[in-house]
Amino acid sequence: MTTEKATFGAGCFWGVEETFRNLKGVTNTGVGYAGGTKENPTYEDVCTDATGHAEVVEVEFDPAQIGYDKLLEVFWSNHNPTTLNRQGPDVGTQYRSVIFYHSPQQKAAAEAAKDKLEESGRFKRPIVTQIEPAPAFWRAEEYHQRYLQKRGRSHCAV
Repeated sequence: MTTEKATFGAGCFWGVEETFRNLKGVTNTGVGYAGGTKENPTYEDVCTDATGHAEVVEVEFDPAQIGYDKLLEVFWSNHNPTTLNRQGPDVGTQYRSVIFYHSPQQKAAAEAAKDKLEESGRFKRPIVTQIEPAPAFWRAEEYHQRYLQKRGRSHCAV
């Protein structure tokens, strides 16, 4: 089985990981930090809003079972891509909406999906999701991995 990677930031990574982890064809997930300036940042570093990292989920998937387009659909439908540096009560650049692509094909698919969503009129405000090349992924502390699953919860309480 050949797997591919996809990396998404859509607010607090606990709920985002749980959403992707439960999809058929997703073989592994990990939460972490990407897109910032500090090497090997900690949660405390990222929460200062000074490192520039986003909370992200790295998704490993089997493209024979689930396509990247389907992952994009799930990404778009599980957060508000029109709020800059915030999701619900969580505010800061670490909660930004971002797609970090791993190939030219992922970049093209992400841009096409964003354009299609913009044109659909589903959102009244412009989509602010960033689409950028995948930078270094720094795995978050172990207590953040599968956080909701470990607590028997399917989503974050807001």
